[in-house]
Amino acid sequence: MTEIFLASLLLGILAGISAGLFGIGGGALIVPVLVWLFQTQQFHPEQIMLIAVATSLATAIFTSVASVRAHHKLGNIDWRRAWHLAPSMLLGAGGGAVLAEYISANLLRWFFVTYLLYTSLQMAMPKQTKASTHPAKQFLDYPIGLLIGVLSAILGIGGGTMTVPYLVSNGLIMKNAVATSSTCAIPIALSAATSYAILGWQDNQLPAGSLGYLYLPAFAGIVLTSIFTAPLGAKLAHRLPAQKLKRYFAIVLLALAIKMAW
Repeated sequence: MTEIFLASLLLGILAGISAGLFGIGGGALIVPVLVWLFQTQQFHPEQIMLIAVATSLATAIFTSVASVRAHHKLGNIDWRRAWHLAPSMLLGAGGGAVLAEYISANLLRWFFVTYLLYTSLQMAMPKQTKASTHPAKQFLDYPIGLLIGVLSAILGIGGGTMTVPYLVSNGLIMKNAVATSSTCAIPIALSAATSYAILGWQDNQLPAGSLGYLYLPAFAGIVLTSIFTAPLGAKLAHRLPAQKLKRYFAIVLLALAIKMAW
């Protein structure tokens, strides 16, 4: 327990910096590293992915709130659109957590490997996405929000890699899409993390220090450091060659994907 807490302090530093520097949620880094940490502590093999995903989502609540405060001060959030998407994302995330419990650990692992490969490719070869000039089709917010919520809960992410392109394709410029996506991550993380805590409540095979499927020592370690390093990452983004660093980070994600696949 102590070893995981200390390792999670370092993981939180890295996850916070990467989130601020590269504009992606920490889940892409947190989930695979937690999987490895839990394997070293010999957690139950069928529960490792669920615990890693649930813990990652719980940390996303705090990092998303910090991000939203910053974006709100800058006036970048489209609150009307966020409120439009939030109910279906909230529902989808809760359903996604329930669904994840019925997916085999091996299939859940491959879901995440696929996500890492996709994210790595997007970072290595970024495309310039332009805001659509067509009127926003907001009736799609409900089914798309539901789908994003389900997939985010299964993968342990805030959904930004899906929400941002969708919002840009519906007329928002990039900075507003990123800010609004950060806001949408809160209902996703809150709903999914709560659902995972409830779903694992009666499971006697979970390790000591668990709240349902949330592993509290890892959660505490990540939150304690990531809330301080995420703003640092955002500042570094204005000083360092972010596009070049994204390609290096893409290699890291690719290595994590290969390790999880192996």
